[in-house]
Amino acid sequence: MKKFLLLLVSSILLFGAQPKFLMPEEAFKPSAKLNDKMQIEVTLEIAKDIYLYEDALKFEIKNQNGIRIKDIKKPKSVEHHGDMVYLESPKLIVSLEKEAEVSGLVSVEFALSYQGCSEQGLCYEPYTEFFTFKLDSSKLESGKTAAKLDTKIEEKIKDNIETKNELSESDSIADTIKKGSVVWILLSFLGFGLLLALTPCTFPMIPIISGVIISQGEGITTKKAFMLSLVYVLAMAVAYTIAGVLAGLFGSNLQAALQTPWVIYSFSGIFVALALSMFGFYELKLPDSFVAKISSNHHSSHSGYAGVAIMGFLSALIVGPCVAAPLAGALVYIGQTGDALLGGAALFAMSIGMGLPLILVGVSAGKFMPKPGAWMTMVSAIFGVMMLGVAIWMLERVVDSYITMLLYSMLGISFALYLGVFEKEAHVFRKSAGMIIFIYSILLFIGTLGGSQSMKKPLEFLKPSASSISAVEKSSHLKFETVTSIKELDAILNANKGKKVMLDFSAEWCAVCKELDKKTFSNEAVKAKMGEFVLIQADLTANNQEQKELSKKYGVFGPPVILFFDKDLNVIKSKTIVGFIGPDEFLKHLNNI
Repeated sequence: MKKFLLLLVSSILLFGAQPKFLMPEEAFKPSAKLNDKMQIEVTLEIAKDIYLYEDALKFEIKNQNGIRIKDIKKPKSVEHHGDMVYLESPKLIVSLEKEAEVSGLVSVEFALSYQGCSEQGLCYEPYTEFFTFKLDSSKLESGKTAAKLDTKIEEKIKDNIETKNELSESDSIADTIKKGSVVWILLSFLGFGLLLALTPCTFPMIPIISGVIISQGEGITTKKAFMLSLVYVLAMAVAYTIAGVLAGLFGSNLQAALQTPWVIYSFSGIFVALALSMFGFYELKLPDSFVAKISSNHHSSHSGYAGVAIMGFLSALIVGPCVAAPLAGALVYIGQTGDALLGGAALFAMSIGMGLPLILVGVSAGKFMPKPGAWMTMVSAIFGVMMLGVAIWMLERVVDSYITMLLYSMLGISFALYLGVFEKEAHVFRKSAGMIIFIYSILLFIGTLGGSQSMKKPLEFLKPSASSISAVEKSSHLKFETVTSIKELDAILNANKGKKVMLDFSAEWCAVCKELDKKTFSNEAVKAKMGEFVLIQADLTANNQEQKELSKKYGVFGPPVILFFDKDLNVIKSKTIVGFIGPDEFLKHLNNI
C-alpha cells in the first residue's frame, strides 16, 4: 500500500512539473483598427513568455480595388536565440495609398500573418487573421507613382537578397542581361559562343560544313566557300535564336522538342544520303530544268545557298549545341522578363560566336581544295565517312550502345578496305592508316560481340572475373533513384528530409549527359564524395507532360542540369550546375556544399 501511495504521489508531482502550454488564441491576440488618417493600427498582444518573429509579420491587402500599402512603421526588434523577435506586444501602423482614379468609400480586406514561440520550447504554426474596413479614399494620398515605387521597392529587396545569397552561374548571366548595356551583352554572348564552339556538342557540325563545301566541286572559289559558310552559320543562328526564344517564353525543353526517335532516324538518314553522294553513288542536285531556268534568269550564282541554309537551320535544331550556362541564363532572362528582343539578340550573338570557327573551317575547305584527280576522290570519301560517323553519333540517342558500336566497327572496316589495306599497289601511307583503322575496328567488333560498351576499351570484357567483380563492387554504391514526375520526386525528397540531396536532370538523347556519366560520375574520388548524398535522377527522355511539368517547376530548359537540396529540402540555387563539368571541378563543387 505504501509503495502504491508513493508511486501515485510521484506521478502527480511528475505530471504537475510538466510545462503548461497556452492555446494559440491565449498566446496571441491580434487586433486592427482604422484611425482618422485612414491608417491601420495593428496591435499584436502576446502572453507572458511568448515572443514573435519579426520576419514572420506580413501585411497584405487582399482585394484588388486600387488601395495599396504605402509604408509600415514597426517598433524595434531585439535579438533572441539568433533571430530578431518581439518580446513585448508590438504596435504597428500601416499607411495606405490609392490609385488616382479611386474615390469615395472603399472596402478593404486586410490580412495580418504572424508566427511565434513559447520560451518553454513550443513553436506555434503560422497564423493569418483577416480584417475588413470601410475607408474614405479622399483622405488617402494618390499614388500616381505607386507602380514605379513598387518596382523600386521590389528591385531594392531583390538586390538585398542577391547580395546575401550567391547566384548560380545561369542566374548571374541572366542578371547581367538585365543590368548590362546592350553592346556589352552582345559582346559577352559572342565570347560565350566562341567558348561553346570548343565543346563536343558542336564538333559534328565540322564535317557537315566541310562536306557541304567539298560537295560543290573543284571549281569553288574562296569567296563562294566563305559565302556558303556564312549562309550556313546565319541559318543556324536564326534557328537557334527562334528555338531559344520560344523555350524561354513557354518554359519548354530546348533540346527535347526535336529529339523524338522518328526525327533522329530521319535526320540520320539525310546524313547517310549525303555520305553516299560523297562516295559518288549519285549526285545531289536540283533538276536540270530548274537549274536551266535559274541560269536563264541570271541567278546561277545563288545555286546551292538555299540547300546550305536548310542544312544550317536543321543542324542547329537536331545536331546543335547542348544546354550550357550562357544559354540557360538567356532563357531565364526571357522567361522572367518576357523581353524576347534582347534575349533573342543575346542568343543570336552567341550563335554567331559558335559559328565563327565553322566559317573558318568552311573557307579552309574551299581554299585548300585539291586539284581534280585521285586526291579529290579521296577527300570526298573522307568526308563521306565523317558524314556516316555523324549519322551513327545521332543514333546513339535512340538505340542501344552495342548497335552503335557495331555500326562504328563496320564503318571502320569498310573505310580500311576502301583505303586499300590489303592492296599491294596502295600507297604506304594509305595502307598504314588503313591497317590501324582496320585493327581497331576488328577489336571494336569483337568487343561488341563480347558485351563491351566502351569505345576506348573494347576488350575490357576479357579482364579476369575477379577484377570485373571488384570493378562492379567499386561502382555499386553509385546508384540513382529515377523519377519522371513531380509526385515521384516529392515522395523521395520527403522520405529523405534532413539529408543532402543531389538531383540530376538527364535524358537518353542527351550526348553531354552520357559524357557526364562516363567522365565525371565514374571518377572514383567523385563517387566516394557522392556517397554522402541521396542521388536522384530526373529522366526527361520521353518529354511527356509530367516530365515537362517537372522541368518547368525547377526552371530546367534541357539536360544536363544538376540541383542540390539542403537538409530542409530547399534548392541551393548558387550551387546549380548547367552543362558539362569535369571530375576535378565537380569534386571541389561537392566539397563546398
